[in-house]
Amino acid sequence: MLVAATVPAQVFDVARLDGDPLPVQVLAGEHDGEFARVSGQAIFETTKRPRWWRLTARQAVPADDAPQLVLRTPYLNHVEIWRPGEVMPVRRGLIGDDADPAFSTRALVVPLPQGLAASESIYLRMHMLSPTPMAVTVEPLVDVHRRDLRHVALRTLVLGTLAVLAILAFGFWIGIGERSYAFLLLTLVAQAMYLASIGGEVRMVPWLAQAFGSDPRIGRMFGLLAVLASNSFLMFYLNLPRRQPRLMRVLYGCNLVLLALMLATIGTAASAIALIGNVVLLVSAVTMFVASVVGTWKRQREAYFMLLSWTPMVVLVILRVGELLGAWRNPEWMEYAFPIGFALGGLVLTIGLTDHVHQLRRDRDHASHLATYDVLTGALTRPAIEERLGALVEAAHQGRRPLSVVFFDVDHFKQINDEHGHRIGDQALRIIALRTRNRLRTYDLFGRYGGDEILVVLPDTQLREAMGVAENLRVSVNCRPLSIEGRLLPASLSLGVAELHQGETAGRLLERADTALYGSKAAGRDCVTGHTAARLQEAVS
Repeated sequence: MLVAATVPAQVFDVARLDGDPLPVQVLAGEHDGEFARVSGQAIFETTKRPRWWRLTARQAVPADDAPQLVLRTPYLNHVEIWRPGEVMPVRRGLIGDDADPAFSTRALVVPLPQGLAASESIYLRMHMLSPTPMAVTVEPLVDVHRRDLRHVALRTLVLGTLAVLAILAFGFWIGIGERSYAFLLLTLVAQAMYLASIGGEVRMVPWLAQAFGSDPRIGRMFGLLAVLASNSFLMFYLNLPRRQPRLMRVLYGCNLVLLALMLATIGTAASAIALIGNVVLLVSAVTMFVASVVGTWKRQREAYFMLLSWTPMVVLVILRVGELLGAWRNPEWMEYAFPIGFALGGLVLTIGLTDHVHQLRRDRDHASHLATYDVLTGALTRPAIEERLGALVEAAHQGRRPLSVVFFDVDHFKQINDEHGHRIGDQALRIIALRTRNRLRTYDLFGRYGGDEILVVLPDTQLREAMGVAENLRVSVNCRPLSIEGRLLPASLSLGVAELHQGETAGRLLERADTALYGSKAAGRDCVTGHTAARLQEAVS
């Protein structure tokens, strides 16, 4: 494929030789007539076999500003460069023996110490391992260094962001056991390794450079893994199996293709795998975008974060795949937009997942609150107050501190329900609960034991004091009628009180308080009865 990009200032006429003759023949001009000119100023090969390219200066390039031949976005490509008058090439690559640590990984740089005369040619023998256009230009040395600094800053920002997000995802995964963070961790790590392996940053770590730098299959494997992990994470994050099963099946099919491509990558580095992988990435991105739009329409909170994350990624993926297919050439900033899109997308998804986990916790806390507190009265539920009573009884025994309980119910409550309906009965119970709870201390416990039965637990309270509290509760209800929907309903309480004795269980304490409650009913209701030690002894004997 003969394709080249158009740049604002075209320094060279670019031509390509379809073949790999001996260098001595090419340099002698024996094949000059076979070079086919291409438009623009970029080198793009889809075959991994070495090919010759010729760069012919359109105008003189003076040596005053220390001109440098720059081949941008080389990734894993290697090049041999024959400068004018030289019979030995300069070899360049991002990783390995041909790497030049004096420059960043944004480009392969070769000095032109003598400059170039008009119509003078430079010959390149290209070994393209990454089917990505390499823009060719000439830059003064000072511009090369300035752009290198910018490149290093941006790449450090991107890779550093992915690393920090991966550490956070790992910490959340280990700390709270939320498996969605494991999917996110795998996605972030795979993305970072993909960018570092194809972008050349692995050369900073010798053993990584030796393991990952010379084989294009390694970076490709990380890229495929990143898409696979991202699809899996997003299916889980948006709960597609339940909410959007059709789109889930599309992503499931994409994952099967990705797995097949990963297996194929083990055996071959064919460029078709990269092309198919990018098409699958495009399909996955579009599918996720559609899923986000649908979820947003349905007011799914997670979809808002997905839409914010994937809208720019869809555009970038389309631009990327279009360039690989030869439909167009992207501007220089696309070299940074794609990895920055990874980092920003990871950041947004991390925030979104954190919000998702917080929402799950809020839902769990709400469910726990419903299980702990009675919806009608605001009192503790029976299981909740029984659990807390058990703990207080144990603490009272260990600390040899007093503890008392008050058991009461509403007199003739069934009659209120029968005559006025359950709705009025519920409102009556709510008012009674409010009046009585307001007479208690902040550390006293107030629980609905069942129906209209209420249990009050009074820590650090002896029987005499508890009898006084119970009397206050009785008076708070019968002091004035209940005003409900224009009706005045008289109400009163029957109350039983008991104090904990040494070695006594919580169950036995409640039995004695219940016995005292029935004593109040037998005495005519609207009164307080205490279960004393003497009565306990009488009951035991």
